[in-house]
Amino acid sequence: MERFARVSETDQALGACQGGVESALAWIEQRAVVRRIWSGDHTVWKPSPQEISDRLGWLAVTDAMRGEVPGLRAFADEARESGFRDVVLLGMGGSSLGAEVLRRVAPASAGSGLRLTVLDSTVPSRVLQVAGSIDPARTLFLVSSKSGETIEPNALYRHFRRVVAAAVGDEEAGRSFAAITDPATPLEALAREEGYRRVLLNPGDIGGRYSVLSYFGLAPAALAGVDIRAILDSADRMRSLCGPGVPVRDNPCAWLGATIAALAMAGRDKLTLVAPPSLAAFALWVEHLIAESLGKEGGGSVPVVGEPLAPPDAYGDDRLFVCIEFGDVADSETGPAVEELQRSGQPVVRYRIETPHELGAELFRWEFATAVAASLLGVNPFDQPDVQAAKDMTDRVLRGHAEEGGPAGASSLGALLSSAAPRDYLAIMAYVPETPEVDRALSHLRRLVSGRLGIATTLGYGPRLLHSTGQLHKGGPASGLFLQLTADHERDVEIPGAPYTFGGLTDAQALGDLRALRAAGRRVAHLHLGSDTESAVRGLVDELSA
Repeated sequence: MERFARVSETDQALGACQGGVESALAWIEQRAVVRRIWSGDHTVWKPSPQEISDRLGWLAVTDAMRGEVPGLRAFADEARESGFRDVVLLGMGGSSLGAEVLRRVAPASAGSGLRLTVLDSTVPSRVLQVAGSIDPARTLFLVSSKSGETIEPNALYRHFRRVVAAAVGDEEAGRSFAAITDPATPLEALAREEGYRRVLLNPGDIGGRYSVLSYFGLAPAALAGVDIRAILDSADRMRSLCGPGVPVRDNPCAWLGATIAALAMAGRDKLTLVAPPSLAAFALWVEHLIAESLGKEGGGSVPVVGEPLAPPDAYGDDRLFVCIEFGDVADSETGPAVEELQRSGQPVVRYRIETPHELGAELFRWEFATAVAASLLGVNPFDQPDVQAAKDMTDRVLRGHAEEGGPAGASSLGALLSSAAPRDYLAIMAYVPETPEVDRALSHLRRLVSGRLGIATTLGYGPRLLHSTGQLHKGGPASGLFLQLTADHERDVEIPGAPYTFGGLTDAQALGDLRALRAAGRRVAHLHLGSDTESAVRGLVDELSA
């Protein structure tokens, strides 16, 4: 397929960045990219329709879901009337991140919803933390998986099915569960066999990372008391602004997609999102969308989320900053820093979300913009060809195969960072308990690395990152330095019917990911932090500071 021409070297300076974007917009207009996306023309991305033509349901999903709003509200009423007080979502990737965004950003009517917890981790301490925070007799569990075969939610279901059965009896336990899945999956069959309270069959033509405005995002949001009709209304307003009849230069989705792709092809492929804490979940959802959709065939855009802001002279020429403000109050911390970045000549996209109910519009904006960017980059935004490698490696570990595969990699953080070059980035992959203390220690480490080497840094917690940035790590630019961190499990948890525990599953996923990275020729180091994760990370900071 013909690709958009790479912008010239002179377009890398801020004064010429807009020229690159204008060229990209002209390319979009000449080839009728927006109209062809709306018409379902797979050749916008690839000559073959495989994993494209059956993945475009997100374009019209709001039409379908609008008719489901009364039923979802009735489901929420039924859950409350049945005595449930909590709802726990068991999912991964697109099956969980959308629900987390709606839970944390969209407002819930006071007293109208259940307390929603998203469990997207197999780390034993997190499983135990969630189990200890609920009354299993008054908790509804949503088992959420597009394929119905995802290993993490299936393992979590086995665990909580036993917990619920101990609380309410085996015959009644099924009524404490509901499923969200595609038609004719193993999860649908299991749910009907075990008497789940509800089985919500999602349209089968929507991929996981484009599913937030379908049952996968809206059902848990409705149970939590979110006004999902307002979310759909907001999304539809953005749909109309990005329609096939809107001039390309007036189309906010096309403009954002053109900006991301044009600057990535100019070498500014570190898409750095700056957002207030209230939008942290939204930023993680964007990270997932961009990384899995664009990070393939050796290129793409590297989303950088949650990185501490630094003075302008700490950054190289590989950044595009997208600053999203929220509400009518300027962020006292990031606002001045972003203005300084603009004055320094860094390219900055800056816009504001006025109210939480505009979240639906932003979800659709980024979905369509990512599809447009993929057209410019010449990649299929709906497949994930490099994700399976880590799954296969994990399966081999669980079955007892010990071969390593690929070069051994660096033995320390210092050795790994010694290979850093301009426009590289450090990806921290933390298969450790996620706590505020560990977050702060890792943030300090990111700030130190970025300030000392001038490279971007990313952070993901495993095994969630396998479903979020795993595709980018193996299939994206070869500019990544990968630091995998693992830790001891002070307490482990059995998985009923499985020959391994949650700790064993987490460790196998970490090792499988490590082997897949090495097999892909990535620069990688693995460090085991022992039982005191926070102190061990602080030790890395001290080592790097020496």
